Amino acid sequence: MLELIDITKDYKGGKRAVDGITMHLGPGMLGLLGPNGAGKSSLMRIVATVTRPTAGRVRYLGADAVAEPDRLRRELGYLPQDFGVYPNLTSREFLSYLAAAKGIGARSARARIDELLQLVNLTEAVKRPLGAYSGGMLRRVGIAQALLADPRVIVVDEPTAGLDPEERVRLRNLLSELAADRVVMLSTHIVSDVESVASDIAVVARGRLLRRGAPDELLREIDGQVWEAVVAPADLLEVQARHVVSRMVRTGNGVRLRLLAAEQPQPDAVRVPPDLEDAYLGVIHGAGERGGAGWPAGRRAVRR
Repeated sequence: MLELIDITKDYKGGKRAVDGITMHLGPGMLGLLGPNGAGKSSLMRIVATVTRPTAGRVRYLGADAVAEPDRLRRELGYLPQDFGVYPNLTSREFLSYLAAAKGIGARSARARIDELLQLVNLTEAVKRPLGAYSGGMLRRVGIAQALLADPRVIVVDEPTAGLDPEERVRLRNLLSELAADRVVMLSTHIVSDVESVASDIAVVARGRLLRRGAPDELLREIDGQVWEAVVAPADLLEVQARHVVSRMVRTGNGVRLRLLAAEQPQPDAVRVPPDLEDAYLGVIHGAGERGGAGWPAGRRAVRR
């Protein structure tokens, strides 16, 4: 349905933000994971036809979406990382303006906007100007505008930024429902945003696709290489220099660590089942960001 073929994006000064990424997407949710600066937003802007790639092709339903973007744009809902609004408009006025720009008839727009405001839990704030909204409320307006035209392709970049825990769950569940018969791309650096809803995860860093697969596949790759151990506070920096530490808790007996290592890192370390955050860190650091420090050399990036 949507194909990214050897996508590359260079910016002035020689910075390469996206480096030869190829992905083929059908209905379902793709969770795009990567650290800040990994190239996720650049890739999402290319998919959303906001930015043209330096090289490569985007195809939607077999058509070239770079040369002829209108077909994809008509069926696209996009929430950028930096979403701007007109602060003097109310949410209903703002969404009505965007609906008109998308060519949605006034009667259909009114019904759709009422539905979406209820969906994103903003019905009690519809009379307030957007300039009085909190960051999380503005993010919910952004989600509503992305869904205005009932899109077949939904591209959301860091959609949960500023949302409280309950709102994050609501949004994840909503995107999961929409993904039943749509292409949904969700970009984030927060593993918990995708671990419960995405059946397809792509990990990117330094503009490259490092790994792509189902959560179970990523977990199998790191099985047997996650450990818990307690170290003295004085030894913490040394352990962090040798291993990828995913979390730590200070206790009365020392610092309890969860860390990644191919072999038992110390005699009292206990092997524990991996979670998706461990798998994500394993891909990122296994690809060479912690050269040789107690972690196996990175495997080749998987593209499918």
